Amino acid sequence: MPKSILKLICLLFIIVMASCAKRGNITGGTKDTIAPVLKASFPKNFSTNFNGKEIKLVFDEYVKLKNINKQLIISPPLKNQPDILPQLASKILTIKIKDTLQPNTTYSLNFGQSIEDNNEGNPYSQFKYVFSTGAYIDSLKINVKVKDALENKVDNFVSVMLYEINEKFNDSTIYKESPTYITNTLDSLKIVSIENIKAGKYLLVALKDNGNNKFNPKLDKIGFQKQYITIPNDTIFELKLFKEKLPFKALKPTQVSAKRLLMGYEGNPKNIRVTLKKGSEIIPNLVTKFQKKDSVQVWFKPLKTDSLQVLVEKDNLKKDFMIKLKKQKTDTLNISSDFNSTLPLRERFALNSNIPLVKFDKSKISVFNKDSVAVDFTTDYDEFEQKFYLNFKKEELEKYKIQLLPGALTDYYEKQNDTLKYSVATKNSSEYGNLKITLQNAKSFPVILELTDKDGKILATAYTENNPVVEFLALEPNKYTLRIIYDENKNGVWDSGNFTEKRQSEEVIYYPEILNVNANWDVIETFILK
Repeated sequence: MPKSILKLICLLFIIVMASCAKRGNITGGTKDTIAPVLKASFPKNFSTNFNGKEIKLVFDEYVKLKNINKQLIISPPLKNQPDILPQLASKILTIKIKDTLQPNTTYSLNFGQSIEDNNEGNPYSQFKYVFSTGAYIDSLKINVKVKDALENKVDNFVSVMLYEINEKFNDSTIYKESPTYITNTLDSLKIVSIENIKAGKYLLVALKDNGNNKFNPKLDKIGFQKQYITIPNDTIFELKLFKEKLPFKALKPTQVSAKRLLMGYEGNPKNIRVTLKKGSEIIPNLVTKFQKKDSVQVWFKPLKTDSLQVLVEKDNLKKDFMIKLKKQKTDTLNISSDFNSTLPLRERFALNSNIPLVKFDKSKISVFNKDSVAVDFTTDYDEFEQKFYLNFKKEELEKYKIQLLPGALTDYYEKQNDTLKYSVATKNSSEYGNLKITLQNAKSFPVILELTDKDGKILATAYTENNPVVEFLALEPNKYTLRIIYDENKNGVWDSGNFTEKRQSEEVIYYPEILNVNANWDVIETFILK
């Protein structure tokens, strides 16, 4: 062999060996994104004439359970949740049924997102195991959309239920019994299907509950279809969740200061009547709202007694309490302002008192602008909320000095204020924006319009009895959500529904877009109501 060819062969050999010895990083391959696969089940999925107590699911890889208590939906519901083993990673899951199953019934176990592969956590999404204790599998279904009756955001983990209308059903069933069929929106679904249903007549209900599948009006939200539905049915039903307003209930009062009781309540406390008695003597009192929780304050004048009878009346409620009194500190008058420096052009100046006010001397109150010119004003007082208002025309870029001399305000115990001084200023109108809404196709009046922030907090409200054009002036620059409420009973507030009365909530419609109100800008929109 010629020497030149031999040298070439040696050089190629060295290059190949060097490339083989070249160092590199081990990548571990492509990330696993494939969900587990069910290889077999015993009995087989969709079995009939099921009479066992145990089900085995065999997968092609090791799986683990995640949030099984929240994700697993069994329809019809079982009184006792089955045991699902093991809790550690395994290729075989064993389901042990602890209930007596109903005859001729199709059962569905929807695992939601609870079964994942052990390594990457890929879920076997919405896996269902179905069996029947009868000779066939029920195959009918309905579709349901869940909304909130008031809020734009819908709760998660809402149960959607069907109650069969038979000789055992009555209006109290949903308070005491589990439904015939059930599914759940879990943490993201807005439209759900109830499947494997038999033909018949049903009550359709949605509950945001504590997981016991029974309606508790004190705690739960409910949505319901007013008319019974017949299955099969191709309709996409819509259920709107609301919290019922509870009937008024008074809780036992407690003494919180020398001359004040605090009484918790359920329902609406407006217009309650409280009578205090010392033996046969009626003690004058005043009732106001306690702002920090669902309680009212009952104020009474100084008296010598170690106990008081408290009679509470509202609507059809009459409740008697006996309260033991102890020596406690006396409340002292404290006045505070809602505004420390800036007074928005939309707002009116307000003072809060910790003790109810009963007398007002306008001659001892003054409002001056920055040029020391007196500003005309009027006053209002909300006794229940303990809020005192000064109403005056506000000019832009103005400064106001507000003074209340001693004796301007007198509280329930005849104590008067010391000198109070406040300084507030208004901003330029160009720092605000205006919003003009024209309502088109409104089916009725009056209508409540509310502007909320992204979290649902109400920032501005308007009310129109017949005018389709509504203006919100001097709004803070912000992104607003607009909703309208058909005020059917004309009381100025949104009213929720009631299941027992078969009454739905007052209708709420949201404007489909976010309204961006900028400073020194007029926004004009038409709200076409469908």
